[in-house]
Amino acid sequence: MTTEPLLEARDLIKDYGSTRVIDGVSLDLMRGETLGLVGESGSGKSTVARLLLRLIEPTSGRIVYRDSGETSTRSYDLMRVTPREMRRLRRKLAIVFQDPYAALNPRMSVRQILAEPFAIHRELPPQGLDARLHELLAEVGLEPSALRRYPHEFSGGQRQRINIARAIALRPELLVLDEPVSALDVSVGAQVINLLRDLQQRYGLTCLFISHSMPLVRYLCHRVAVMQRGRIVETGTWSEVCDSPREAYTQQLLAATPELPPLELSC
Repeated sequence: MTTEPLLEARDLIKDYGSTRVIDGVSLDLMRGETLGLVGESGSGKSTVARLLLRLIEPTSGRIVYRDSGETSTRSYDLMRVTPREMRRLRRKLAIVFQDPYAALNPRMSVRQILAEPFAIHRELPPQGLDARLHELLAEVGLEPSALRRYPHEFSGGQRQRINIARAIALRPELLVLDEPVSALDVSVGAQVINLLRDLQQRYGLTCLFISHSMPLVRYLCHRVAVMQRGRIVETGTWSEVCDSPREAYTQQLLAATPELPPLELSC
C-alpha cells in the first residue's frame, strides 16, 4: 500500500427532505487497502457507499478519485466531472450488492450478465470475449458451463460469485462490498469472504467492506471506520478501534457480535 488515498470523501451530507441521513462523513480509502465500514442497521453505511460511487447524489460534500493511468495519476472531483468523464471512470469503480438474488437479471444468461460491462464500456478484452468470460468464471470458482445457464439455476453463494465476477470484469481499482454475505448461510458466506480476500490480495484492489459483523471486518480489513446515525465516530486499525475502543457505541457493537466458529475462515 502507498500513503496516497485512491479516494477521499470530505464532509458528505445527504438529506431526504427535512431528514439528514448522512451528516458530514469524511473518509480516505488508501490505495490497496480494505477499509471496513461497520455499524448497526440504519446507521448509513450503504448510503455512504452509494454516495461514493455517485449512484445517488450527495446534498453537499466533496469526493476526489485518483485515477491511475498508464503513465501518471490524475485526480478527479467526482462532484464536478462531466457525464462523459463519469461514464469513463465508472469502469474503475465497482460494487457487489447485498442481495445475490435481486442483483441479477433473471431474464439474462450468465454469459449475457458477464458480457454486459464490456458492451457498456465498449471494451473488448485482448484475448477475446469468450476467453475472458471463462477466465472470470475460473477466478470465482465456477465452471465454464455456467455461461449458458440462468440465475435461478444457481444457489445463493453461486449467484454472489457471479456478481463478483461481473464486478471485477473490467479490473476496477475500487470495489465496494455492501454486506456481500449477509444473505448467505455461515459456511457459504465464509467461502465467499475467502474468495474476496484472495482477489483483493491477487489484484491489489482497494475495497470498502460494509458489514455489521466485527469478526468479518477483523479478518478482511486493514482499517475500520465505525458509523452511528449518519456519522463516522471512530476510525483506525483493528487494534486501535476494536482492542481499545474509545466510543461506547463501538464497545456495544463488539459486545453484540458473537465470534465466528474458528474453522469457518481460512488463514
